[in-house]
Amino acid sequence: MMKRKAVLGVAICLALVFGFAGAALAAWGARELETEKVAVTFAAEVARGGYKVVATQELKTWIDQKKPMLIVDTMPFDASYKKQHVPGAVQMEFPIPEMTKLDDKTKAALEKLLGPDKNRLIVFYCGFVKCTRSHNGAMWAVKLGYKNVYRHPGGIKAWDEAGYPIEKVK
Repeated sequence: MMKRKAVLGVAICLALVFGFAGAALAAWGARELETEKVAVTFAAEVARGGYKVVATQELKTWIDQKKPMLIVDTMPFDASYKKQHVPGAVQMEFPIPEMTKLDDKTKAALEKLLGPDKNRLIVFYCGFVKCTRSHNGAMWAVKLGYKNVYRHPGGIKAWDEAGYPIEKVK
């Protein structure tokens, strides 16, 4: 009887272990090809753009430390920035397709926003990793000679998912 209970206990444990492992393996492989595609595209953008990357938690730490920086939300004003943005962020909209040139008016506006200090810490973000508005902003800041440029790839979606405070235009 005791031996039967032990065998039954082992069988239940093995069923649970393999059941959880099977579910974990199924979830592990789910959407991996899509994740790889996004990762490779993102890495290529960073390489072409010449900027650095900052994760959500690190950006929050910089803000909490009151690190002097300019945070630029690259989303449309009415559609996004007005409703939610990272505290202290300013707004300058960029398009989604990669910008191969910058017209004089946009260049002047960007240089005015970024200021004369080419070593200033500047962080660009948009909606989420696949959104390339922040890539355009960061890439053009680097092309204009700014040296300390970062892209926050998770954008406002990652910021919000982390439970960090959001500002709205009043």
